[in-house]
Amino acid sequence: MNRRNFLSNTAVMGAGTLGAGSLLTSCGGAKESLTPLRPEAEWNIPKLYEKGIIPDKAKDGKPLKAGVIGCGGRGSGAAQNFLDAAPNVSIVALGDVFDDRLQSCRKALKEKYNADIPDNMCFTGLDNYKKVIDSGVDVVLIATPSAFRPEQFKYAVNAGKHIFAEKPLGVDPVGIRSILADAKKATAQGLCVVTGTLRRHQRCYIEAYKLVQSGLIGEIVGGNVWYNVNSLWLKMKEKEWTDMEWMLRDWVNWTWLSGDHIVEQHIHSLDVFNWFTGQKPVKCTGFGARQRRVTGNQYDMFSVDYQYEGGFHMHSMCRQIDGCQRNISEFIQGTKGSWLGNNREGQTIFDLKGNIIWQFDYEKEKADFQQTDPFVLELVDWIDHIRECKPINQAEETAISTMTSIMGRTSAYTGAQVTWDEMMSSDMNLMLDDLSFRNMDMSKFTVAVPGKAKEVK
Repeated sequence: MNRRNFLSNTAVMGAGTLGAGSLLTSCGGAKESLTPLRPEAEWNIPKLYEKGIIPDKAKDGKPLKAGVIGCGGRGSGAAQNFLDAAPNVSIVALGDVFDDRLQSCRKALKEKYNADIPDNMCFTGLDNYKKVIDSGVDVVLIATPSAFRPEQFKYAVNAGKHIFAEKPLGVDPVGIRSILADAKKATAQGLCVVTGTLRRHQRCYIEAYKLVQSGLIGEIVGGNVWYNVNSLWLKMKEKEWTDMEWMLRDWVNWTWLSGDHIVEQHIHSLDVFNWFTGQKPVKCTGFGARQRRVTGNQYDMFSVDYQYEGGFHMHSMCRQIDGCQRNISEFIQGTKGSWLGNNREGQTIFDLKGNIIWQFDYEKEKADFQQTDPFVLELVDWIDHIRECKPINQAEETAISTMTSIMGRTSAYTGAQVTWDEMMSSDMNLMLDDLSFRNMDMSKFTVAVPGKAKEVK
């Protein structure tokens, strides 16, 4: 690709993300001359929906009783999404460290779905997940702070439960290796495991993925991903809370609990790039900073250069600072064109001159389907696989994307170049030895200083 065409294409992208228009251009005769990136049988989309016809609800079938582990905002949302996803499903057990969060979720389910969950099926404390899993449920939804997911995933797999687990699947290499080992067990048992990498269940992303895999933009030579948003939320410490309780309630701001926002949130964009390319990074170099965060010990921003197995580079940028420009999107450059995906504003493919050659038709999707919420569609996908007895297991690929995020964080925190092999053999384990509700020396929870720390503990 010559410099003139590159600049032309970049100018179109930089002029502002295109809105969701009604244009849906077919590729016409051009499709016949395309060279797929890989055989169609190897495309990584849910087998039930290879044609992209994701229904509004999962099909009816045997009753499914679910237990929810983690009743915060995402856990409560996932519980409601589950009930919206299919007929003949129910939430019968709830678990959370804190009773007030459990009761809030319980109340919402009662008010919106008339779901009565008895006292003896409500479990609190750090071991609540064991009680939920052992309570007689068929499936579990795991939406706890990220640090606890490897242990809870292991327990659910050993109990033979179908699992929906929010992303990411851990915060450190020790946890990710645990997930990878238990993912193999889940596959051997024929379990259905779907994760919260919701782009893989959105019609617009699936259709764009199929076109990229068909060769419409040619061989992939690089790209960018962005997750620049406002800060999420924080909890200031209250007088009656111990330090441990405060951190657990404020978990998205503490690295040992969330993995930092490059892991907890930016994994969405990194996962899309891994998915579309079918590759994982071999090394990365990154940096970051903390300027406005009020609690915790995380960064506010990251910038990471990843080199992939194919030799190409991808630049990753994420930020959580109020009052700044929002951008959640992904861009992939190919030898024949490029793809720009934006969760809110559109899916567009350009030729090398910046001309639009395809754009997802959101208006048609709204006309053809009643359900377009990816948080519901990922559970539609999960339930359909369970009821059709067709196993699906996204744990391994989500573990890889989680490790991709951990690589970037580690490089930014330390200032070192980090390789995939180093991460996979690292003994880094961020879990605290003592999880009792106590006060502690909070000066140990420092903000990483690049160039000083060889590893992050």
